[in-house]
This record gives sequence, structure tokens and C-alpha cells, in this order.
Amino acid sequence: MSNEIVNVREYEALAKQKLPKMFYDYYATGADDQWTLRENIEAFARIRIRPRIMVDVSNVDMSTEVLGFKLSMPIMVAPTGHQKLAHNEGELATARATSAADTIMVLSSSANSTLEDVAKTGPGIRFFQLYIFKNREGVAEVVKRAERAGFKAIVLTGDSPCLGHRENDIKNRFTLPAHLTISNFEKISDSSILQSKSDKSSLAAFADSQIDSSITWKEVAWLRGITSLPILIKGVLTGEDAALAVHSGVDGIIVSNHGARQLDYVPATISVLEEIVQAVGGRVPVFLDGGVRRGTDVFKALALGAAGVFVGRPVVYGLAVDGEAGVRKVLKMLHDEFEVALKLSGCCQVQDIKRSHVWTENDPLRRSKL
Repeated sequence: MSNEIVNVREYEALAKQKLPKMFYDYYATGADDQWTLRENIEAFARIRIRPRIMVDVSNVDMSTEVLGFKLSMPIMVAPTGHQKLAHNEGELATARATSAADTIMVLSSSANSTLEDVAKTGPGIRFFQLYIFKNREGVAEVVKRAERAGFKAIVLTGDSPCLGHRENDIKNRFTLPAHLTISNFEKISDSSILQSKSDKSSLAAFADSQIDSSITWKEVAWLRGITSLPILIKGVLTGEDAALAVHSGVDGIIVSNHGARQLDYVPATISVLEEIVQAVGGRVPVFLDGGVRRGTDVFKALALGAAGVFVGRPVVYGLAVDGEAGVRKVLKMLHDEFEVALKLSGCCQVQDIKRSHVWTENDPLRRSKL
């Protein structure tokens, strides 16, 4: 089956056929009217590429560095929770595939696999995405476990003081199967809530009871006090918060709207990327997730100032359809499409991608002076 798939979008339809509706909806849908979910993709389509021709692109190097780690490409794997709903190997298969692609995987706080089991899959560059639970001592111990297991950074998620209003999960009365838990927080949280029926969804009930809604920028300093790992902040959508993030001392920013799963009618991440890059002024790297489905999307994000992108849903769809092999193919297709985009735009390496390579709706019409 996988031989017939030629782009990452095709995995979604196959995943929808294969997964129970409750599980597919958990991965695929967004908050409220799902306007932002659609906009995340459509905003990329409104950006045009301005290719340069007659450039020697016989040797192309797509490698890049993220926090000092050399990667094969500026395409990384975003944190997505409960991957064992998609495939019985879940995050373990994703970890092996990501390592084979020579890039970074971010393990979700909502993973069904432990930090230690992911580490046992073999070498790889892995970050840990962190929600701040009410049990601070327990959170501190999980962070220390991540460090001991060889994870290389903490990705603090700042956009989730509560769960977004996800109507499909409510209609489905989402619950986690009895054999699955939030493995890394099992000792400090009541995972049984996720397996209990709720008027909204077990996910929302769990977040309301376990996640600390009082977090502020001072949590960055708190994390600094318990770990030596670099800290990235995920969920930034405004220049104002980007400036505050830099002031708080983070090592990187991820422009994210949580896959359109939190607040609907916020802008697509690609639409606000340039504002955030300008606010940061080169002091820390800026990354993006949300809506990346093509190598040309990666190219557009880098032209607007991103140091790299993270991909979420396509990875899970590949996992659902074909396990580790599906994730490998998703990453390979994006890699190959990005290589073509580089060559056909007249770029030999990631550093060659410039702002002048793209036109956005906010740009004046360009006219040649020749």
C-alpha cells in the first residue's frame, strides 16, 4: 500500500479508514468551528515562491543545526500525544523512524511510552515536551528523568492553561483504552480520569484536574533551577509574547497554535511567523509547527525566518497506516520535496533561502527594474 502513496496528505485518508472514529477525530480535528485548522494549511497556499534560475544546484546540502545538533534537514517531529492509539508501538516506532531520518523527535507529555523506553530504541536526538502539572515535585522528577534518559531539551508548552473546546472529542465522549496511560506522569497524576466517561471528554476532565492553570513566565526560571537542558517555549503567536519569551531566558521559540486544537480563530502560524522573527531579532532561533504538508511549506517557512519546522499529524497518520515504515516514508517524502524546492528555487543549501524568495499578501507587487 505504501508504494502507492506519493505525498503525505494521502496518509490521512488511509488513516481515517483504518482508525476507530474516536481515535481518528482525536488526531485530526481542532477546536470549535475548526477555522484555524483549515487556515493553518490554506495560509501556506497564499504564499508564492520567487525562484531564481540559472544557478548551479548540482550539489545540494539540506543539513542544518538546531541548538548545536547537526540534522539532515530542517524538518523535525512535533510532539503528538497517545501514539499507541494509532499503532501498538506508538512513540517507539516514531523514535526509531526519526532517528533513521537523522532529525529531532519531540516526545509528548501525553505519550503512552516512557522516556526510558524511548531512549532504549537506540541513538537519536530527542526533546521532551512538558506540561506543568499541579504536582511540582513530580514534574521536577519527570524533567530529571528526561535528562538522565539522554533527552537534549525541554519544550515548555505555554498555550494550555486549560484544554480547548474540541467538539468532536465531546461528541465521541473520548476515553483512553484501559491498557494505555500517560506513562511518564502516571505516578503524579490520576490517569484513571482518562478512562472514565465525562460530560465533555476525559481529556478535558483530566486537564482541568491535573494541569496547573496558574503558570506564568516565571516557570522558565523555575525550570532553569531544576535542569541544565536548553528550554524552548511552544505556543507563541504574537511579537509581544516573543519578546517576553526572550526576556525570560528561553533558548528557542516554537510558533504554534497547538495544531488548532486550543483557541479557534487565532491566525495560522505561518501568518505570524515573520512578526515573531522580527520581535526576536536573532537573539534565539524561531521554529514553526502547524499546517506543514509539503516541502514547499518548509521552504516558505525558512524564507520567512524559521530555523526549522516541526511536523505532527502527518507523522501520526503514517504511523497509523504503516507503523515505523509509514513514519519513515512521511519524513522521506518531505525531505525529497524540500530538496526539489531548494533546487528549483536556485538554492544549494538552507542558508541560501532568503526573504526575497517568497511573496506574501502583505508584500507590495514586485516589478523588475531591468
